[in-house]
Formats: sequence, structure tokens, C-alpha cells
Amino acid sequence: MSRASSLKRWPGWVLLLFVVAGFLAFGSTRDAGARTPEERVEEISKQLACPICGGETVYESRNSTSASIRLEIKSQVSTTDASDDEIIAYIVQQFGAKTQLLPKSSGFESLVWVLPAVALVCAGVGLFFSFRRWRTNVDTVPDDDDRARVDAALAADAADAAAALAADAAAAVGDES
Repeated sequence: MSRASSLKRWPGWVLLLFVVAGFLAFGSTRDAGARTPEERVEEISKQLACPICGGETVYESRNSTSASIRLEIKSQVSTTDASDDEIIAYIVQQFGAKTQLLPKSSGFESLVWVLPAVALVCAGVGLFFSFRRWRTNVDTVPDDDDRARVDAALAADAADAAAALAADAAAAVGDES
């Protein structure tokens, strides 16, 4: 690969990297959370698991324990200035770790969030180097042996075509007599 073609290609990759980084930064910092107390209660209850029901959130469950958790969330939202994360931490402390639906983003539990991203980056880097190696290993310039093979194949095709025409002509002459 020539130096000129590699210089033409890298600005596109750099631009793509900046666009992806911008989208990730925008998506991770954008706040589209609920603002009314009812919406906050609903949003917080969707982030907590019912300690009795398997696989249901506090918002979905109609269990009495979930109802008491929803009431506790409602009282926390209406009487305190606590953030959503503080309310979730309080509920987890009161009702146990089974109510935590999403893993924490700090400590050992942060590996749940980090490892898939690391695996994706490693896979992308591995594919990049594999494709790059495959491209450089391909010999695309024909040598004299390649040209001789092509000439022999073309000559054989021409001979087969001439023999087929001769056979057709002989068959046509034989049919006329």
C-alpha cells in the first residue's frame, strides 16, 4: 500500500472516532429523567426489583411488599430533597440487596459495565490487525508463471471451441447427405 493512499484513509477514521466519542459523551451525560414527583416515583420504582417476586420490578409487581416500597419511595420523594440515587440506596439498605435491580457502577460490581466494553474494544483491535495482515499477505502482482497458466488455459479453451465447431460442422454435413 502506498503512503499516499494511507494518508488519504486516516482522516476518515479519525473523524469517525470523534463522532462516536461525541455520541457516547452526549448519551452518557444527557439527563432525561422524570421531573414531577409522580414521574420520579415511577422511575425509581422501575429501577428496583421486588424482593418477593422473581424478575419483576417494584413498579410492575402488585405484591404487598412492593406496594410498601412504592409508598416509601413516594414519602421520600415528597418529604426529602434526596436524589434518586440516594432514595434507591435507602431502599436497598432497608429492604436488602435483593431490591437492587442494576449493579452499582463502582467497586467490584462495575466490572459488569466495564468488561463488555473491554471485550468489544479487544475484538475490534483483533479484527483490525487480522484484516491488515490478510491484506498485506495477498500477492496481487502476477508473475511469469501466472501469465503462462492463463495463456495455457486460453489456448485450451480455444482448442476446445475449435474442436466443438468442427464436430458441429461435421454433424451438419453428415445430416445433409
